[in-house]
Amino acid sequence: MKREVKALLNSSIDSLLLSIELFNRPYSRGRVVSVFMLLNHGFEMLLKAAIVHKGGKIREKKAKETIGFDHCIRKCLSDSQVKCLNEEQALVIRMINNLRDAATHYLLDITEEQFYLHVQSGVTAFRDILNKVFEKDLSDYLPPRVLPISTKIPKDLFFLINEQVEEIKKLLNFPKRKLALARNKLRPIAIMENSMKGDSTQPSERDLNKILQSLAEKDEWQSIFPGIASLNINTEGDGLNITLRITKKEGIPIKLVKEDEKGTLFVAVRRVNELGYYNLGAKNLAEKLGLSLNKTLALIHHFKLQESEEYFKLIKIGASEFKRYSPKALDLLKKELPKVDIDKVWEDYKSKIYKNLKGKSYETRDF
Repeated sequence: MKREVKALLNSSIDSLLLSIELFNRPYSRGRVVSVFMLLNHGFEMLLKAAIVHKGGKIREKKAKETIGFDHCIRKCLSDSQVKCLNEEQALVIRMINNLRDAATHYLLDITEEQFYLHVQSGVTAFRDILNKVFEKDLSDYLPPRVLPISTKIPKDLFFLINEQVEEIKKLLNFPKRKLALARNKLRPIAIMENSMKGDSTQPSERDLNKILQSLAEKDEWQSIFPGIASLNINTEGDGLNITLRITKKEGIPIKLVKEDEKGTLFVAVRRVNELGYYNLGAKNLAEKLGLSLNKTLALIHHFKLQESEEYFKLIKIGASEFKRYSPKALDLLKKELPKVDIDKVWEDYKSKIYKNLKGKSYETRDF
């Protein structure tokens, strides 16, 4: 491991462990802001360590400073050389970064349940990235006495947000002196929604007042926060091994946007270049492997490439769909091809295709 990578990685783990320690401190003074600041710093150092470790650069040409946090996220999400994030991980990190901005530069009134949601999902994402890029376990850096970050786990994001919205609505029934409190409670929810749109700006008082007015006039918050309504919470494990992931509900679309485009719904984070990473079609793979398209499709099926986002992505542009593969998919096929009997792989694949079609005519398609 390069010296710079090791220093960045150690710095990231130090910040993460301090954020866990401060989360579990026995008093609340400065707790929220310090946890988000350290957790945010931990992720920035981790992503920069990953970029350098994979042979990427964290300094632009002739630049004195390293690239910013937002650039790190976009680079690790879609740069073919250093990709190490999926959409959900990028969303979790973006939310933490935006909440850190609010806590650092103004005020953040966040409930314990919401606080836990973001921090525990952050710890899960950190652990997964650490393992994927560096093949290290987070538990190796924690002494046996360390407790889980919390034992109070929100089971459903819908009910969590619904409870908060109901509390905010109750505040609207009081005189104007309660309006500021309602805005403060609304801010972390609005930040979550903005993160879904790829918007890193903080909601203004005018923005919050508009949302409060909409909440007062409508019964359902899902139409006001459609991005949050598109998310799920998945939890598993217990004790130190507890994991919490924020994921998209099935069928919710992700729209890709340009770098300077704002206000688009259902976007975890703006992409550097999606097609730049998934830049190979099945025909391209066949040509580079020196195989027929049919046998290449059989290999794709045999190694289940379409089940991994690391190798495959269905990209939608307008009404069209494109099934694309990454350079890592090509590397895997080149590595594994000499180890398999390609004729047997093709015969197995062909028999499954004919069996599924039950006698219908079969035409091989590029996918």
